[in-house]
Amino acid sequence: MTAPDNAPALRTEGLTKSYGELVALEPLDFEMPAGQCLALVGHNGSGKSTLLKMVAGLLEPSGGTVEVGGEPAGSLWARAQLSYLPDEPVLYDDLSVNEHIEYTCRLHSAEDWEDRAAYLVDCFGLSARADELPARFSRGLRQKTAIVLALVRPLAVLVVDEPFIGLDPPGREAFETLLEETATDGVSIVVATHQLDYAARTDRCVALRDGAVVYDGPPGEVALPSLVG
Repeated sequence: MTAPDNAPALRTEGLTKSYGELVALEPLDFEMPAGQCLALVGHNGSGKSTLLKMVAGLLEPSGGTVEVGGEPAGSLWARAQLSYLPDEPVLYDDLSVNEHIEYTCRLHSAEDWEDRAAYLVDCFGLSARADELPARFSRGLRQKTAIVLALVRPLAVLVVDEPFIGLDPPGREAFETLLEETATDGVSIVVATHQLDYAARTDRCVALRDGAVVYDGPPGEVALPSLVG
């Protein structure tokens, strides 16, 4: 998928979110090109999840705009381009892993998805359990299933909220490799994380503190621990 008129993968103008007198996100002007891998860092409550939910079209802004590929977040175009992986896996109770995959691929009109699905399932060691219900899995296995679903469909932007929670070391290694492969394919990636070792290897780091941006630049030019304290 190609953004219309060479629009950036993500763009916000004056984007803000308030709950009464509580400002969860101060006005944010932000632009992200295609193929960039960005780490979003900050303490709990800094506004990371709020921002990601507005980008995904799941939360209405209090002000400003957010666009995905030049179209409003939450629009049909934006939903087709953006794959969102929340911090808690969202799965159906009565579908197997394979059924989740087929449903997701058909919903997004994916073509020739079977080989891609088999590759992703194998990356996370789920092949032997692909006909089982992930509702009965451990937290880690459900997270792996959710990652497979996020990556098996066509996408131009991947937005991920705390993906490493619950993953064992092999699972984390597999996911980091897949993130690198996905970025190489030209997908823009935003990962909200407390894992500073991962953040240090991204192209760009944006840090939030109490809803405001306190850093936006290369991760190698700042002491990352100072941004999340």
